[in-house]
Amino acid sequence: MTDRAGEPQKVLTDEILADAKRQAERILARAKREATDITDKARAQADADRRQRLAAAHDEADRRRQLTLATVPVQVARMRAEKVEAALQSICDEARRRLLAREGFDYRQTVVALATEAVGCLQGDAFVLELAAADTEALGADLAEAVRRRAGRDGLRVSIAPEGADIPGGVVVRDAEGRQVWDNSLVGRLKRFWPALRRRIATHVAPEDAAAASPAPPSDEKES
Repeated sequence: MTDRAGEPQKVLTDEILADAKRQAERILARAKREATDITDKARAQADADRRQRLAAAHDEADRRRQLTLATVPVQVARMRAEKVEAALQSICDEARRRLLAREGFDYRQTVVALATEAVGCLQGDAFVLELAAADTEALGADLAEAVRRRAGRDGLRVSIAPEGADIPGGVVVRDAEGRQVWDNSLVGRLKRFWPALRRRIATHVAPEDAAAASPAPPSDEKES
């Protein structure tokens, strides 16, 4: 009787355990599915993030490449301008050297021409020629007369300053009162005419860069 009385309880217990097992299996299966879903979503998000980062890195690399390519013409133009400028400065330096070395021209005749030109640019009839200290004697005592004759003006009076001027060559002309001064020294004249000469030379050195060549004057340093 005892065994039979316990059978219903055992059946109930077995059913409860079986139901608990089924619920546990369902919970475990659901947990596995949720874990799989979470893992899949994480992987998908990671892949999306990776693609996004790769796309952003590609865009940044492309942007930098475009910026680099955009700077190339500017750099080329700057380097070309520097080369042209160096070439022009070299030409100016060589012209200055030859002028001061008095190469390739009759220096006395040049001074007479420079003085005559200056006299023609000033008002009045009396003028003083200021020469480099070494030129006063070397060019001859008749230099003033040579200028007067070349100018061809009646009543023109030309004299040589007793003291040498602080110039390496050429002539500075002033009127008797010192109110008008015309610098036709070799360096002064080169400096005055160099901007126009520079542009003309640039058209031969680099025609496409001639318009951009700025009229920078040569150095103001005086040579002894």
